[in-house]
Order: sequence, then structure tokens, then C-alpha cells
Amino acid sequence: MKNKIGSCPELMEAIQEIGLVPLLDSGIPGFSADELVAPECRYVRTDDGWEWPLWDWKGPIVTEGHFAYGKFFGGKAGFVSMEWWPDLCNYRRAKYPEPAEDSIEGTILEILRINGSMITRDLRSACGFDGPKMRSRFDSYVTRLQMACRVVTEDFVYPTDKHGNRYGWGWALLTTPEHLFGRENGLCDRTPEESLQRILAHLRHIIASKNIFLSKQIRNQLIKIIS
Repeated sequence: MKNKIGSCPELMEAIQEIGLVPLLDSGIPGFSADELVAPECRYVRTDDGWEWPLWDWKGPIVTEGHFAYGKFFGGKAGFVSMEWWPDLCNYRRAKYPEPAEDSIEGTILEILRINGSMITRDLRSACGFDGPKMRSRFDSYVTRLQMACRVVTEDFVYPTDKHGNRYGWGWALLTTPEHLFGRENGLCDRTPEESLQRILAHLRHIIASKNIFLSKQIRNQLIKIIS
């Protein structure tokens, strides 16, 4: 795998090889998409605002590369390949059981199942989180569902100006993995603990291959963001 990546297809190849890749700094040197790409692909301020190719690539990676995207890494966003999704899903769903139907998380899942997919702000409104200071509270529920591998991002939707140019950071189009990938793509014949240990062993190998010493601190951080 190349040290510095300069295009979206190259990043897709790297994610496929690594299997599980946080988008931004994970607390482990070199273990993020942001650190894999060339400097010109990272966030840069310009006279007109900002440029961030890596941010723009998120949508194509999810829609064309067939990767899961969501807040899977200690509540932070990242990508998971379909090879490793069943193991992550197997472990996380055992750790975070399906929420009760009458809970807020249960309501979010039911609304997504009925509608297929919804952008974040519409889902928030459908769940009754319209009041002041409700956005962060709602986002925390969605993050827990993503950590549980029960909600993923299908794509990103951007507003456009009168000239048809998109602007802003975009809205996540949320859905369930069953709707996006099919129920069979989340099945795993290992125990949850076997899945966890398989993921950790694989990522330790990936990190060590970058000539990074697997210190106790790095090992603990890896366990923290995966488990």
C-alpha cells in the first residue's frame, strides 16, 4: 500500500486492504484516512473558504466502494469494508443489545425502517427533537446506534445555491445496514469475542507493518476505539 494517497480510488483500495479505517485522528499514529492521504487532500483554508478532497470523497467511497460508514470508532466516524463488517457487527450488537421499541433509540430505528433512509435533520424532526439545544442530544442517540452497528450512512446530501453549486458540510443520509447491505451481509459464524479478537489481531498486524511500535498505550487505544 502506498504511503500517501492522492485520489479517491486509491483510498478505496487502502480501506479495502486495511478493513477498518477511522476518518480522522484515532489516537494511533498513521491509523486514519486523513493520515493516509497526501497533504493536498487534507483540509486547507483558501481565499474562498476551504478545500478538503478527503471530505468530498466520503460519499463516493460509501456509494461506489460498498463500505459501511458511521461513528464506529469510539464515537468517531470511519469506514469498514464488507469483509470486516460482519465481525464488527457481531461483536457490537452483542455489546449493545437492540433497544426497546418504546425507547428513543427504538423509535429512531422504527422510523428508519419505515422510511428506508432519511437525512439527519428530517429524522431528528420526525422523532420530535425540534426544540432548542435538542440537536446534540439527538446526535448522541444516533451515535450510540452507529456504535452498535444498527445505523449507517447511505450517502451525503448537500444544499445548493441559486447557481446549482453545493455548499456546506453536507447532511448524512442515514439508514439501517439491513436496508443498505441486506441482512445476510451482517451474518457471522463466530462468537462475539472471537470476532473482537480477530479484528484486534488484524489491526495490530496492520499497525505493526507501518513500523509503529505496539506500545501498551497504542494497544489500549486500539481496544478502546474498537471495543
